[in-house]
Amino acid sequence: MSASNKIRVLIVDDSASVRTTLSEIISADPDLEVMGTAADPYVAVERIRQEVPDVMFLDIELPRMDGITFLKKIMSQRPIPVVICSSLAQAGSDTLMQALEAGAVDVVAKPRVDTAQFLQESRMRICDAAKAAAHAKLRGRKKAAPALTVEAKLTADAIIPPLSDTRRESVIARMPVTEPLVAIGASTGGTEALREVLEALPAISPAILIVQHMPEKFTTAFARRLNAGCAVEVKEAEDGDLVMAGRALIAPGNVHMQLVRNANRYTVRILEGPHISRHRPSVDVLFRSTAQAAGRNALGMLLTGMGDDGARGLLEMRQMGSHTIAQDEESSVVFGMPKEAIQRGAAARVLPLSKMAGEITAFARNAPRSTGASS
Repeated sequence: MSASNKIRVLIVDDSASVRTTLSEIISADPDLEVMGTAADPYVAVERIRQEVPDVMFLDIELPRMDGITFLKKIMSQRPIPVVICSSLAQAGSDTLMQALEAGAVDVVAKPRVDTAQFLQESRMRICDAAKAAAHAKLRGRKKAAPALTVEAKLTADAIIPPLSDTRRESVIARMPVTEPLVAIGASTGGTEALREVLEALPAISPAILIVQHMPEKFTTAFARRLNAGCAVEVKEAEDGDLVMAGRALIAPGNVHMQLVRNANRYTVRILEGPHISRHRPSVDVLFRSTAQAAGRNALGMLLTGMGDDGARGLLEMRQMGSHTIAQDEESSVVFGMPKEAIQRGAAARVLPLSKMAGEITAFARNAPRSTGASS
């Protein structure tokens, strides 16, 4: 990072209004500053020759050279943490997946100013993405995630009430044996991490629930792309979807996903609500609901990402008897969320990403089976 200790950002977008809005958002954060702006990749290259930014915000549709081509050239010649900033039109979602596969660290929606709430949420997401990208590992370059800032933020209590110690003991004692399931949370670097894990799983795998911090609409293309390359079925979750073996459900962007149990069967509930731990969907919401609904029948995995979303929920899963795992520092793009979980004692085991699929298979193989009829 630059000597000023501020994260220096280069903005590449052909829209003057977008460059102005992004510049205002980034400049307002005390940890960030705008190094410069460019209307196309050729201008961006000249700026980079003068000074290399800590992070580059890059649009996909650009004049003279499209964003994907420019991204590939940058990553092959002079890797820079890149955040794709796109309008996320549905037709372009697959292109954005290609951008992540080409080396982009994250994707954010272009800021809109139609409502004050949306603009505020855009500010938070854009600034968080810039900070996470600046500390991401690229081609072996290692950077530690920054310390978490102390600030007021909503917890999962705003969605799901926590259990008292007495209530926890009662729920554990009454928890039936059900089919095993896996809950996974991830953020920065998670799209490729999840692909590595899911592609390694056989078709006969336990039910999997996933929260990946991702904008609205993008999760549809993400699920579709994973489904094409995996033996398990992968789909964007819909309210009331059955949680079943051989299927992975991904929480849609901009809403929360909660696990619900009826007797020995599970479904998911898709619900609106505030940002929890600065995110929507939130890993903490999924993990807390999994702790309370599934307990010892569940495996919780917290993968790469910045911040602390999921750390509290993973601890609650462990307290309810769930198996819990956090990704290790060496294989994490950003060792923030897993580190926080480890420090809280939430992770019973710490493993590299390459071991995660095997752990899921072993967990399913060794899990006790329900003898009761499903309802």
